[in-house]
Amino acid sequence: MTCSIIIRAYNEDKHIGRLLEGIKQQTVKDVDVILVDSGSTDSTVAIAESYGARVVRIPSAEFTFGRSLNYGIKAAQREFIVIASAHVYPIYPDWLETLLRPFQDDSVALTYGKQRGPNFAKFSEQQIFHQWYPDASKPKQETAFCNNANAAIRKSLWEKNNYDETLTGLEDLAWAKWAKEQGQTIAYVAEAEIIHVHNETPRGVYNRYRREAMALRKIYPEAHFNFYDFLRLTTTNILSDLWHAARERVLLKNISSIFWFRFMQFHGTRLGHRETSLITPQLRETFYYARERKKEEDEKRQVEPIKYD
Repeated sequence: MTCSIIIRAYNEDKHIGRLLEGIKQQTVKDVDVILVDSGSTDSTVAIAESYGARVVRIPSAEFTFGRSLNYGIKAAQREFIVIASAHVYPIYPDWLETLLRPFQDDSVALTYGKQRGPNFAKFSEQQIFHQWYPDASKPKQETAFCNNANAAIRKSLWEKNNYDETLTGLEDLAWAKWAKEQGQTIAYVAEAEIIHVHNETPRGVYNRYRREAMALRKIYPEAHFNFYDFLRLTTTNILSDLWHAARERVLLKNISSIFWFRFMQFHGTRLGHRETSLITPQLRETFYYARERKKEEDEKRQVEPIKYD
């Protein structure tokens, strides 16, 4: 099975080489890699070109997540489109193979894979990854949830419905919601695992959840998030994280980040629900430039991981 891989990037030279090296070591060799660059001033483009990637440029003044994907997919030459963030990298050499396998079922419109954080990821971020991306696959997922940091779609369906370019985020959720309304299926593939590198400041966490809340209100106008929700979810998630961190004997080094991460997460969510979803120039600059979990480690696969330098 062949595919085009769309990578959106802006000044990602610290990370993109590892992703491209991981792609090079995949069992699926016939790939068309497209970098959608929104004005990088570092060596991102040069690194991508050194790996044979084609570069599509989008002016930074025109950037949204949906528009950059539409730029890239329009240039793609294959039916199956893999979408990956520039700051992720695959763990196993069969990442693409397992991510694409569900498309053998003609009803599958979208697949997405497991995400985990690196060892230095914030503890609360790791908790979110475990909650959103469980160890068991779901070939026919009930909800429209997905994530374009590690996903794949059919180009023929995208041609019927491009990504929404007006959203401040969650363009993946909006597209998946449309696909399910057409009777299509979403498949979650736990074996298609990547490491997602987020090393955000408190302001970065706040901005991410704020813009996603703004987008969610547009996708689901009935959604709400009031001050009571902010207090309840901040408190319960902090307590859950503290309990898990204590259980794993890592509480002392994570206690500070647990408090600020969860506060910024839900503070951003609350304010995002109160704002318009329209992207002003100021927002463009700002945005773009608890559930119980078992303590056991993730199930180990019988596939040798990629060895990165």
